[in-house]
Amino acid sequence: MARSLRRIALIVGVATALSKVAGLVRQQVIAAAFGVGAAYDAYNYAYVLPGFLLILLGGINGPFHSAMVSVLARRPRHEGAHVLASINTLVGAGLIVVTVLLLVAADPLIDLVGPGLDPERHALAVLQLRWMAPMALFAGLIGLGFGALNAADVFWLPSVSPLLSSVAVIGGIGLLWWQLGSSITLPATAVIGGVVLAASTTLGAILQWLIQLPALAKEGLNRLQLVWDWRDPGVREVLQVMGPATLSSGMLQINVFVSLFFASGMPAAAAGLGYANLLVQTPLGLLSNVLLVPLLPVYARLTAPEDRPELIGRIRQGLMLSNATMLPLGALMVALAVPIVALIYQRGAFDRGAAALVGQLLMAYGIGMPAYLGRDVLVRVFYALGDGNTPFRWSLAGIGLNALFCWAFTGGPTPAWGNQLPMLNAGAAGLVLATVAVNLITCAGLLLALSRRLGGLPLRLWAADSGKLLLAAVAGGAACWWLSLAVAWPPGLGGLLLQNVICSGLAVGLYGLLTSLAGVPEARQLLQMVRRRA
Repeated sequence: MARSLRRIALIVGVATALSKVAGLVRQQVIAAAFGVGAAYDAYNYAYVLPGFLLILLGGINGPFHSAMVSVLARRPRHEGAHVLASINTLVGAGLIVVTVLLLVAADPLIDLVGPGLDPERHALAVLQLRWMAPMALFAGLIGLGFGALNAADVFWLPSVSPLLSSVAVIGGIGLLWWQLGSSITLPATAVIGGVVLAASTTLGAILQWLIQLPALAKEGLNRLQLVWDWRDPGVREVLQVMGPATLSSGMLQINVFVSLFFASGMPAAAAGLGYANLLVQTPLGLLSNVLLVPLLPVYARLTAPEDRPELIGRIRQGLMLSNATMLPLGALMVALAVPIVALIYQRGAFDRGAAALVGQLLMAYGIGMPAYLGRDVLVRVFYALGDGNTPFRWSLAGIGLNALFCWAFTGGPTPAWGNQLPMLNAGAAGLVLATVAVNLITCAGLLLALSRRLGGLPLRLWAADSGKLLLAAVAGGAACWWLSLAVAWPPGLGGLLLQNVICSGLAVGLYGLLTSLAGVPEARQLLQMVRRRA
């Protein structure tokens, strides 16, 4: 079992790494072409609903994916084909309606998400939303198909498929640059650039759906037919898990709406949040897939009472590996925020002021890194236990807390400081800190609820080991921060690369030394695996 999990983790890790690298290159291309100008700022508001559906319904470890894995992993292949065809029919019908609504109601929806947008950005966001409306349908089909493939032990294709979306966007911007040259960065071309950005994003989603069809056919899971059978036991079980899980994950995504609502009065804040979030999601998505994709079927197969001790051991494994990776990563993002942003983005239309804005946001994101992945581990355990209601209730409470924290940290949806960059940074960073606070509270609540559900968990021991990892990460981050300020690094891209590599190397080395002395088993296993791979 351990060897199988390591093999799956390696496959998923390599595939996800390719996708994340492509996603990072895509964001670099967007930054060089549009910076924090109107085309990309409006795109962040237009992408809220289509992107919400793509992440929610089509994402690996999303509710559709998790529900299909939890149910189909325990069923023979021919039953899985029938369940998939039935769910595709039911979900597809509903999402066609959603697509039409996005097309028709694009204008009021942008008003709802970004009430403080100026007329230019509002009109551009409406146009972009209409171009991206079809993503609603393809998002659901992507998530269901990839969940069925994971249940059939096919892991490479679902993890690598987001690469196609990035390639489509890079290709679209490349064609635009070929046609317009350096004038692509001018305000006069914002509408053309915005449309190309939206259209290529939709094309990427379509390609993600198309690439899974041959693999489903090979596994005997592809039935291109309408099947209206919601009474089938497998279909009903999928719907029972999928319904609350979708609402729960949807509540988390609503927090994005809340943040953008408050950011709409801050020029360039939405663009800054988008750039910083990509830097967080790149390693987070990679590590999430490496940890959760192999563990989710294991959780689903350990739900019997006699398997309870092994299930608890696997839960600890997921949480401690999450902490062992996220804590040092968060420390690096806090210590090297601006150098990281400058190295990755600062070229073309993305200037030093934009780097300062995004760097402060990345620092705020880094504080909450452990809670992001830890929450996902706990939510997947509840899904495996057939309980989507508990995560939903905590997510619902999180919406109210997020709105309260956003208001407290920024002072309202339309701050009076306007275009003043230092205050703008403080306001946008407050939105990130609000999300971090909600994630920490939700993670703690889910852990306590799971402890009650399973008749008790050794939480004190887990907390003590997590505290050791935290101290090691803080020490590594402090050393990294000191070195980055103490040395006069050469100017230019080479100097930034040298600064990031040497400082992060010091932090990781010190963290590895301290965790090896701390005696946390999972951290030692992780270090041994890294040494073997190196």
